[in-house]
Amino acid sequence: MTTLNQQVKIPKHVAIIMDGNGRWAEAKGKHRVFGHKHGVKSLRKAIAFASENNIQALTIFAFSSENWQRPEKEVNMLMELFFTVLGSELKKLQKHNIKLKIIGELTGFSERLQKKVFEAEKVTKDNTGLVLNVAANYGGRWDITQATKKLAKLVATGELDADDIDEELLSRAITLHKLPAVDLMIRTGGEHRISNFLLWQLAYSELYFTDVLWPDFDALTFQSALDMFSGKERRFGQTSEQVSLTKSESN
Repeated sequence: MTTLNQQVKIPKHVAIIMDGNGRWAEAKGKHRVFGHKHGVKSLRKAIAFASENNIQALTIFAFSSENWQRPEKEVNMLMELFFTVLGSELKKLQKHNIKLKIIGELTGFSERLQKKVFEAEKVTKDNTGLVLNVAANYGGRWDITQATKKLAKLVATGELDADDIDEELLSRAITLHKLPAVDLMIRTGGEHRISNFLLWQLAYSELYFTDVLWPDFDALTFQSALDMFSGKERRFGQTSEQVSLTKSESN
């Protein structure tokens, strides 16, 4: 069990872009598939760390809507790996009271995989521990678009007045709206971009980029990200003086 120092400020919701599997494998003279399979071990470590340290929600970028452009062989392997992991990890999630949710355009997957997703979510739906969100065939632009369509349909049926649409209403149509806002986004692999991940939800998140490739991600790397987060003053558009005043009034 890896727990943090009590002085470290814990984010309620962490999002991770798991980058670098392919490069990690190629550096070892292996096929990219080898890296993806090894990356599952790092995912287990990340889930365990989040659960043990009272992080309320963990959202991981498993497969983006742009990943379909990768070589067909790699895409097919990723689909099979996703299917296998859903089955093999389900008992562990249930044992540790973890609630699983898959977000994204699931109709893009095979009926077999969609059924597996539905079954996995159903088994863990009453769990009250860490909420694990797996973004699969997900894109931030898709997320905002699907939310806009929901509201447009309500306007078309007369259930909603277009003038009543505001940020709060749109936010409630975006995925993950029932969870705390994303406090911290971690990206491994050395790239410094968010790659169409949670565009709406990351508006005020702290961003942590590391050169560590995903298969090498461990509790120490996770803790380094949380150490950075703990040292940040989160102002949300306010001044430091306003934040200090708010804190003093709440004490």
